[in-house]
Amino acid sequence: MAFNGLKKAVTLTPSVRTMPSGVPAAPLLNLAARAPADPHAHGHGASGPRSDVVPRWSGGISRSSSSLVSKSYTTLPSTTPFTARFMHTSVAVKGAPEVPDFSHYRADDTDSNRALSYFMVGSFGLVTASVAKSTVTEFLKTMSASADVLALAKVEVELATIPEGKNVVIKWRGKPVFIRHRTQAEIDEARGTKWQSLRDPESDEDRVKRPEWLIMLGVCTHLGCVPIGEAGDYGGWFCPCHGSHYDISGRTRKGPAPLNLEIPAYDFNDAEGKVIIG
Repeated sequence: MAFNGLKKAVTLTPSVRTMPSGVPAAPLLNLAARAPADPHAHGHGASGPRSDVVPRWSGGISRSSSSLVSKSYTTLPSTTPFTARFMHTSVAVKGAPEVPDFSHYRADDTDSNRALSYFMVGSFGLVTASVAKSTVTEFLKTMSASADVLALAKVEVELATIPEGKNVVIKWRGKPVFIRHRTQAEIDEARGTKWQSLRDPESDEDRVKRPEWLIMLGVCTHLGCVPIGEAGDYGGWFCPCHGSHYDISGRTRKGPAPLNLEIPAYDFNDAEGKVIIG
């Protein structure tokens, strides 16, 4: 059994004569005497507080407008019994509320519920995957080339419309393309040249897929001008801007051009008699 400590202030009527300071008068008491700081020091060392001075915690006597008031404190027992209880010593109280019983709401067959759960999870995953696929596909479509760009990616030219010994200039990806139907004399001239000593050494066999057809970009390798066909000192192409000369195989022979005319990617379609550039 434990009790709570209570403190109660009690006002008592003064029963003794007091001095002006409020301390009870004691003529036979030596007020100059001091108690030692340590009760076991036997009077040696520093002296402690005065033994005749009332401690602050024990109340005291104070003055009021009418009389002297004396207060003292005492500890009274608690009127209500109190027992300290801890969680590890607590026991279940009879009649306490219990956890509700949910057995009435449980399904009789757990297998059917499990199958339904699997079906819902699988359906949700399938829908999520479809949405993700559509989102990624639409995003990649925005990064692909447009229809007009794809239309210019390849160009088909009918070879039957180009007579022997003539040039045709077409536009492919914004650049001019020279298509030359060479004669046998032009082929012999291109292959009879000592290409090893040229500025950009390249044989005629490496520049054509078929000897009679020469296909190359019509852009000068010096500063990007468009050369003129069937002109120049070598009977091929001539760039009047800075005086570059190309032979009948499109190889640079004279002037500031550092490289031969570029050969694009192309294939022949023998079934339709066309050449596909790109």
